[in-house]
Amino acid sequence: MNKQRNKTPMPAQDPNIRNSNFEEVALGYTKEDAINEAQRCLNCPKKPCVDGCPVNVRIPEFIAKVAEDKFDEAYEILTSTNSLPAICGRVCPQENQCEGRCVRAKAGDPVGVGRLERFVADYHKEFVGNEAVQPVLDGPGKGIKVAIIGSGPAGLTCAGDLINFGYDVTVFESLHKEGGVLVYGIPEFRLPKDIVAYEVGTLEKKGVKFVKDVVIGKSLYIQDLFDQGFSTVFIGTGAGLPMFMNIDGENLVGVYSANEYLTRINLMKAYIDEYDTPIKKHKKVVVVGAGNVAMDAARCAKRMGAETHVVYRRGREEMPARAEEIEHAEEEGIEFHLLNNPVRIIGDEKNYVQRVECVKMKLCEPDESGRCRPVEIADSEFTIETDAVIMALGTRLNNLICQTTGGLEMTERGGIKADEETGATSIPGVYAGGDACTGAATVIKAMGAGKKAAAAMHEYMQGLVK
Repeated sequence: MNKQRNKTPMPAQDPNIRNSNFEEVALGYTKEDAINEAQRCLNCPKKPCVDGCPVNVRIPEFIAKVAEDKFDEAYEILTSTNSLPAICGRVCPQENQCEGRCVRAKAGDPVGVGRLERFVADYHKEFVGNEAVQPVLDGPGKGIKVAIIGSGPAGLTCAGDLINFGYDVTVFESLHKEGGVLVYGIPEFRLPKDIVAYEVGTLEKKGVKFVKDVVIGKSLYIQDLFDQGFSTVFIGTGAGLPMFMNIDGENLVGVYSANEYLTRINLMKAYIDEYDTPIKKHKKVVVVGAGNVAMDAARCAKRMGAETHVVYRRGREEMPARAEEIEHAEEEGIEFHLLNNPVRIIGDEKNYVQRVECVKMKLCEPDESGRCRPVEIADSEFTIETDAVIMALGTRLNNLICQTTGGLEMTERGGIKADEETGATSIPGVYAGGDACTGAATVIKAMGAGKKAAAAMHEYMQGLVK
């Protein structure tokens, strides 16, 4: 066992170089790094890290194989419960989940589970590839058709588990590329799109079919899918509608939702000159918000050449973004204005953004979220000169499918009402999970919901066969 207290460092691009390119920031472990880090695992008998993982990855088992230099065996263990290991290893908030339960954290850093997961997946991709993946031609689900709506993390996970049972799985995606938030929301420097394409390709080789440019609730309806012979339907459409502050000036030219800005950057490749979906290169950008989406938007704006500022109404301790993302943003030269809140966006005579008026805030007692409630300080107004404002305030649920599907119940927040453990909705045979039900959450939580729904759908369909 390796008794070192701290994690094996992750190699990364120099901040002053990476802040002007879209190449991946973290460079990944070498073989020696991975073995060294894996040897820190105590292989605890109660395995608290597994309990902290929404898809119950067999963490100590795969790490033990890494420590023994048996990377192929580690990959088999890892993918027995996780269809998207290269993605999870990059974007999951391990510090709040598996690593948050790690016993090693009582006397130093937790074991770098995410870094090891990424290493194993990347090693397999480089040295084995998915060319050897065979279609799943048999199993208890043979001949039974399943429809998955949405190809984000919930939908891909559900599809991956069901294809392994032998079901005839078809995924319907509204955009022109598979991956959902993985391709339109998360920047290339955090999650390279060839990684997403590789994971999707692995599912395709197993037999999953993808149908793109189809909006369920408009192009097709839920009932149409049943009429076409699908026995069950899983809805994993995410929560992609933007939110705004409803302050003066939000309709000015140069005000973006983070959804629009990131979609143009990530899905439409607006940062590459030869692509025909450009986005204006601004001189100074203000990003409002402090979640992971805000960090993504700010770091993209910086890479597009803008002086970039983040404005957030609470303090550092209340910032919802991952600590790693905040640290990376600071290293890259992004300026933070904490305990400040925009109250008005001011434009010029041509209705272009010119500056943002803000007020200073102070924190009082915690609100319903458990975080300290921000309150305005009287007569503290000031302005920040800028030519663009990106609102990164979270997302709203899109209730198109609920509105066009009779009998499909909604939650008070406008999401699809589904059982937390099974994903079952108010319509027999229709399941749902992920952000479409809960609102915006993490990739791994959406995957966990897709996994639970797949198990319940399998049980339901086998009941129909009997």
